[in-house]
Parts: sequence; structure tokens; C-alpha cells
Amino acid sequence: MESPGGICSSYYMAPGDSNRLLAAPELGDSYRFELGGGHWIFGGDPLVIRLLDSVAPLRTHTRRSAVYLHDRNLFIPYPIQNNLRCLGPDLAAQALAEMVGTSTRTEHTGTLAEWLRASFGPTLCSLFFDDFHKLYTAGLWKTASPQDGYKSPLDMASVIRGAFGPIPDEGYNSRFVYPRDGLNVLCDRLAAKCNIRYQKTVLRISTKEKMLYMSDGSCVDYAGLISTLPLNHTLQISDVRTESPQDPYTSVLVLNVGGIRGDACPHYHWVYTPSSRSGFHRVGIYSNVDPSFLQVSSRSGPDRVSMYVERAYRGGDRPSPDQLRSVSASVTEELLEWGWIRQVEVADPTWVDVAYTWRWPGSRWREEALTMLEARGIFPVGRFARWRFQGIADSVRDGLMAGAAIGK
Repeated sequence: MESPGGICSSYYMAPGDSNRLLAAPELGDSYRFELGGGHWIFGGDPLVIRLLDSVAPLRTHTRRSAVYLHDRNLFIPYPIQNNLRCLGPDLAAQALAEMVGTSTRTEHTGTLAEWLRASFGPTLCSLFFDDFHKLYTAGLWKTASPQDGYKSPLDMASVIRGAFGPIPDEGYNSRFVYPRDGLNVLCDRLAAKCNIRYQKTVLRISTKEKMLYMSDGSCVDYAGLISTLPLNHTLQISDVRTESPQDPYTSVLVLNVGGIRGDACPHYHWVYTPSSRSGFHRVGIYSNVDPSFLQVSSRSGPDRVSMYVERAYRGGDRPSPDQLRSVSASVTEELLEWGWIRQVEVADPTWVDVAYTWRWPGSRWREEALTMLEARGIFPVGRFARWRFQGIADSVRDGLMAGAAIGK
């Protein structure tokens, strides 16, 4: 990497120019995008949020998200289970009866598909949960275990109220913050306080020699090592081997799109799509969160849009360049058909190799890997390194604690 932030960093692109710029150009208009799609900062310790705000001022947003049932041309506020009234009285009554009759929810039993069916019943699974999770997990939903239950909250009091009238937004990210000047500014200012060596790739970790071997032929010794690499990558380049088989993960193609806004473009911040011809499962609209994602000349009007589109793949199944171009063209064509965008001015694909981490039912691979690495002085820190979902703020907190501890 030539700049800090990894996938949590912004970049700029101007219509007609395929170059990614790390800073907004002084002359000419450009769209702002992010390498891995919208990274909104939710939750987190108040002190961490205060620290981030002191580094780069934050703006607070109240989430607007929805499920889009394309075959019905129907938007339903997220989470769908708390807004059954939008399905009409008959479907709402049927779904409500099924959820009232479900057994007690257990997050770690069986597969994700079984857990969803036991939690929400056949009607909602048929309408949304089955097809969405098939896309979101790249087909893993019938074999991977359920996790992160707070992403699909189930509170029967809220479900019942939402079947008869509007209720307040719920969920883990109902309020979030974002740097006023972009993630790149936040990351640059945090990095300025550190000693960072860019374009230094670690090829091998020798835990016996306590040595890092780099791609440029150099090597660095260490006493203790903090790793934010995905857990599977840390194992691959080290001499640590687990007995348990590795848990699965999914990669995500994130297509950043800028152009003329379509008449049917939704006003939501992001939309979950259980069915799409080109296989995407979510569309986020940067400019609905903050107009600074648009060209300067377009920020005061409604004629432009900046968005990102996510399509998942099984871990390691990266499309070829020709396949990437084909999928990108198919995605933009579908958005044009839906009327969400009227004319594409910029379309730039980005790739997140380890985007979402999963577990096989009963797996102990994560615990075994972490224990073995930590016993050898390697301390995985952060969302991907510890193979669990968490937000940016929690990862910053973990990094601060790890740095303070190992610095002693």
C-alpha cells in the first residue's frame, strides 16, 4: 500500500479518467468513493469516538436502510421483520403467526439457513432471508453456522408493534458517524502520528527466529508482533499450523459508480436486495449519506449520485479481468434498467479478498489459531485478524489497547 487505511480509505475519480486520486483534485470535478464500499463508523466506545472526532471532525447520521423486493417493486424499511405492515395485511398476519410460533432462538445451533427458518418462519424466509443470504454468503448459508445475530434482530414486542404501525429504527447501526472530509483524511492524520513503512510486504514470519522476511529482500526482527492481517493470511505466511480445518470466508466485488441520478433512485443510505440478475446483494448510496461524495458542482442539486454495489464470492474465487469487466457491465446495466441511475459517468471495481468471515458448525479453528499465534508472540488484532465481525471504532479501540500493552 502507498497510503494508510487499507480498505477503509477514500479516493477520487473524475469522469473520463481511470486514475484513482488520493486527494481531491484542485481543478475539475470528481466523485469520492471508498476502496471497500461505505465504511460507516457505528457503535464504539464514546472515548474512541471522541478521539476520532478530535483527529478529523465527524458528522452523525441516522440510518435510512431498506429491503428492496424487486419483483414487487417494494421497499420495506430495515429490518423487514419489524415492518410487516408494509407487506399488506394477509402476508403480515401469516408472517407474524409463524414468528409467534417459532421455538426459542439459539444462535449457535445448526446452519445459518436452519437458524433463519427457525427464527423468522417460512414466509419471511421465502420473501427475503433465503435469497438474500444465498447471495450475501456466496452459497455458504446452508453449511456455515449462524453468527452475528444482532444483524437480524428478533424482538417479538417490536415485531408485533411493527405489524400494525411504524416503530423507531432498531439494529446495531441505527446511528453512525463519518468524517466530514472523508476516511482518507482521518487515516492520514492518524498515520502522521506513527512510523509507517509503506510498500513493505511481509512474505514470511519465522516464529522460531522472531523474524519477518520482506518482499524487497530485507528482514526485521521482533520481540512481539501485532498483526491486523486476516487470520488465514497470518497463518499462511507463518510456520504455525492448526489441526482444525480453516473456517470459510467470502470475498466481495465492490463496484463504485458515479453518474446522473435516475428517477427511481431510492433515498436510503443502503438497500438489501434478495434478487438481482447480476448477483449483487446490497447497494449503498454514498451521496445519500453525505453530498461531499459528489462532484463539487453537483452537491447543491439532486441530479448526480455516487453509489457502491456489492457482490459476494466464495473465498479465493476471484474473477478474471474479463469476468470482472463482464460483471461490472451487467451490474450497471441492471441499475440503469431499475432506474436508479440514468447515465454512468464512472464505474470502478474494487476487490476485498477477505470481506466476511464465517465458521463451520462446531469449529474450533479460530480459537486454536489465536492460541497458537499468541503463544508464539503474535497477537492478532481487529476484525479480520480475530475472524469476527466488528466495526471500525471497536477495531481502533483494540489497536490502541494492543499498542499500549505491547509497547510496555
